[in-house]
Parts: sequence; structure tokens; C-alpha cells
Amino acid sequence: MILSDADIRRRLTEGDLVVEPLADPELQIQPASVDLRLGREFLEFQRTNIPCIHPNSEQEVDEYVEETYVEESGEFILHPGDFVLGTTKERIEVPPDLLGTVQGRSSLGRLAIVIHATAGIVDPGYRGQITLELSNLGTAPVALNPDMRISQVIFTELKTPAESPYGDERGSKYQGQTGPQASRIQSDDEFGGGQLDR
Repeated sequence: MILSDADIRRRLTEGDLVVEPLADPELQIQPASVDLRLGREFLEFQRTNIPCIHPNSEQEVDEYVEETYVEESGEFILHPGDFVLGTTKERIEVPPDLLGTVQGRSSLGRLAIVIHATAGIVDPGYRGQITLELSNLGTAPVALNPDMRISQVIFTELKTPAESPYGDERGSKYQGQTGPQASRIQSDDEFGGGQLDR
């Protein structure tokens, strides 16, 4: 069952679901989702001469990712074909009986802005800001302003709460993240990192 605005408000009031800071609940709480705003931090992928990226090597990621911080009243220009990691301003906490799904806002989609490549799932038990995988599929640069509503999160109630929710006990590598986080795939089990999940 997808939570309605009434369900979302009730769960936020009860405190088991957290979305903060929720600057304008009347604007941000939609009929069946919560709009999330764009943060000020970005990780930009630079052109590089490395032959390829090896997912099991953290060193190579550091070589072609550059941090950018947008000052108040500034803007981030997302050029055609670019891919950057951004973050939501809001921090969320998802209880074990809910699953979050992050989607782009239709108004930005109509400007050819995609807010996630594949990582649209927010697992039960997750706490932290959401890393956004921003792409411009269009032919013109688009200005993105921090604090603008960039995405929306939909909450679905699980039939039963997760027995092993996302978190420290699972060794979840993005738990508690602040700001955009580059891939930590090198710590996955198949690369010898011993992580249980994404």
C-alpha cells in the first residue's frame, strides 16, 4: 500500500518516519509523496585518460571525481550529456515497515533532467540524505538551484516489517551519509569487501 498524504503526515507526527528539515509541509507533501529539495554539494565526474574504471579499486574513483559546493543564491549548470552526483537537502529515516522510492519531478523530466540512473530504492531502516544521480539528456544546459524541489519520495508499506533492515548490523555502506557519496562498490562481497548489501 502506498502512503497517502494523510498517512505521511500521521507517520511524520508519530516520528517513526522522518523527513527533515521539511521547510514547507503544505508545499512539499504531495497527494502520495514528499518533494525533496536539492542540496548544495555535487560530485562532478571529470574527463580522464584512465583506460577504464575498475569497480574494485577506490583509488581510480578519487582520480576523476571533483567536489563542487554552490553558495547561497548560486546555481549549478548541468550541461548536456553530463552526469553528476548531487544530494537532497532533507535527511530521511525510513522505518522497517516502509520502502521509499525516489522519482524525478515531472516538470524537470520535461526539461530532460533525470535524477536517478538506477538507485531509486530507499531501503527499510535507511537513515541519511539521498544521493541523486543527475543527468541532462537534453541539448541545452539547465540551471539547478539549491533548495529547489528536485525529486519526490514515495513510501510503500510492506506486508511485514523487514527482519534485517538496512543499517549498521548489515554493514550497510551508505547508512548515515551526508552529502553526495561516490560509489563504494569495491567494498561489496564479490570484491572481497565483505558487505552484505549495496
